[in-house]
Amino acid sequence: MSTTTFRVDGMTCGHCVRAVTEELSALPGVTGVDVELVTGGSSPVTVTSGAPLESTDIEAAVVEAGYAVTPTRSLL
Repeated sequence: MSTTTFRVDGMTCGHCVRAVTEELSALPGVTGVDVELVTGGSSPVTVTSGAPLESTDIEAAVVEAGYAVTPTRSLL
């Protein structure tokens, strides 16, 4: 089992959460999606799957739902 957590920008309501959850749930091997809605900010999203997922697949699913994955920042 694998768990991936990332942040999504642009979600403001339950409909947004459902759209992202639906797209991520359609990825092969995904067994669960948990979204903590942060209106006006970056919402943490945790995806549980049978095997690690490709970050490009996650990002494509989020974009298909109409949102964007928050870029990670390097701390230098």
